[in-house]
Parts: sequence; C-alpha cells; structure tokens
Amino acid sequence: MRVSSFDQNPERQLENIELDKIYTDKASGKDVKRPKLQKSIDYVRDGDTVVVHSMDRLARNLDDLRKLVCQLTDKQVKILFIKVNLIFSGEDSAMSTLLLSIMGAFAEFERSLIRERQLEGIF
Repeated sequence: MRVSSFDQNPERQLENIELDKIYTDKASGKDVKRPKLQKSIDYVRDGDTVVVHSMDRLARNLDDLRKLVCQLTDKQVKILFIKVNLIFSGEDSAMSTLLLSIMGAFAEFERSLIRERQLEGIF
C-alpha cells in the first residue's frame, strides 16, 4: 500500500482482502526507491502474489510501472491489481502487456492533469 501523506488512511486500499504480509509506504509515488516497496521486493519468493489496489499506488509513471512488474514477474511473482482486476505473471499474453501499458499510461496522464490543476490553483 502507498499513501502520499501521513494523514491519509491506507486501509481502504485493501479492505476485506486477507493477506499474509502488508507493506505500507507513506511517500510520493514519483519515486520507486521507497523503503517498504524495496523491502517487499526483496521479501517475495517464487509463487507469491503481490496485491496492489491500483497501478498508480505502485508507480506514477509507465516506465517505473513496467520495470516493477517485470522485476517482480522475473522472480516468478504474480501481481494482482485489485481496482482493474488484472493479474500479471510473466507469462502474459500480448493483450495483457497492452492492457498494462494502456492502464499505466492513463494513470500517468491522470496524475499529470491533477498536477496541472494544482499549479493553476496556486497562481
């Protein structure tokens, strides 16, 4: 799980989902060098499934998202994105790869729009 600030509640992201281990970062998603993310990547083993609420909780840009998904699937770890009900295993079809790219690009685009609106509100 990841939230951007300490006052946000991460619990809603994976409500009612039974998990063996939970890692929560309270940091911006613009950087993949987050302590709990790195700890989770080091911890997972062949056959594990990493459960993430949405793609933008894992990474904010498409390049980072694809690298993280590849890094995990190269370890024979599956990644399940709850919000879009997609799972990636490394044995994915061309359609799955396309969906990851499209959904990740939309998440990156949405973040850019939010940032633009925030800047417009500041000036």
